[in-house]
Amino acid sequence: MTLVDHPLIADRVTRLRDVHTPSAQFRQLVRSIGQLMVPAVTEDFETAKSRIETPLEPIDGRRLAHPVVLVPILRAGLGMLDGFLDLLPEARVAHIGLARNEETLEPDTYYYNAPVELTSSEVLVLDPMLATGGTASETLRRLKKQGAQRLRFVCLVACPEGLRRLETDHPDVPVFAAAMDRELDAKGYI
Repeated sequence: MTLVDHPLIADRVTRLRDVHTPSAQFRQLVRSIGQLMVPAVTEDFETAKSRIETPLEPIDGRRLAHPVVLVPILRAGLGMLDGFLDLLPEARVAHIGLARNEETLEPDTYYYNAPVELTSSEVLVLDPMLATGGTASETLRRLKKQGAQRLRFVCLVACPEGLRRLETDHPDVPVFAAAMDRELDAKGYI
């Protein structure tokens, strides 16, 4: 797990988690944290040489080698989407809707719409909270079944229980978080 430790992120996470933060400010903070996390989440993306024409001369530049697909887990993940799209505007967007069964704490899928071609894409799964890990694990399982190989899970707040679940179910998937909580409460919430 990579804890994206930056003063601007820490400031925004603190304000985000304050119970007195108004809804409009909360949404803006989620977007801003998403923007600030993009460089850390993408820093090892492969690039390919690209010959371009500048006003002075032709040069060799670099472009992303693989298309990017953003997968916000509905509905909460949508809050992170715009921050990522601000810096990755060419990214395709897939959607998966999962709701946690409050009795079993496991996810039930109610919607799934992803691009057919995921095999060659960098796939970033966005969900603000990594609590039990059930929703994240099921999302990753479905995306892998569709061919996704370059997966990353991005959240604002994680907890040890959710991390253990992802490390067990998907040890190949890097996890990025802006903050780490101590533990879940008795109802499985952060």
